[in-house]
Amino acid sequence: MEVIKTEISEILLIKPDVFADNRGWFMETYSYERYKKFGIDVMFVQDNRSRTEKKGTVRGLHFQKAPKAQSKLVTCTRGRFMDVVVDIRKQSPTYKKWVAVELSEENKYQLFVPKGFAHGFVALEDGTEILYKVDDFYSKECDRSIRFDDPEISVDWGIENPILSEKDMQAPFLAQSDSDF
Repeated sequence: MEVIKTEISEILLIKPDVFADNRGWFMETYSYERYKKFGIDVMFVQDNRSRTEKKGTVRGLHFQKAPKAQSKLVTCTRGRFMDVVVDIRKQSPTYKKWVAVELSEENKYQLFVPKGFAHGFVALEDGTEILYKVDDFYSKECDRSIRFDDPEISVDWGIENPILSEKDMQAPFLAQSDSDF
């Protein structure tokens, strides 16, 4: 397993070991002890899976505020997507900076997103499926979004006319968010 720090050092790209032969392939998707050695010292309590039907769909930017903030371990199980992570920690030297990484069924990469970051993605293929682990349970009261096109963040999603949910269309800009990081 190879763990690579991105431009924002807390965001980690994980390239798992994949063992392939004539039958197919095998990979370990998570081991607490192994990941802890690379600084991912969280206990995941819930797995979430989503399917995005149409290429060009943007989901995010999402996060949960305290006391139910979440770290995530994200991977692609079908198709491919560009995963985007934005630093929303007000005192951070990388505040409002973002990282984008392509995750796909083919590359099998994972992305670790710690608390204090907003997360979103754009589907690059129809029928893209995503699996992610979280270290706290979903809380409707703490669930928050930031506009995907916030000009202070300026994420380059690589698409025009994205498909969005009503929730994401009406999300506030970061300056109006009640983020508590």
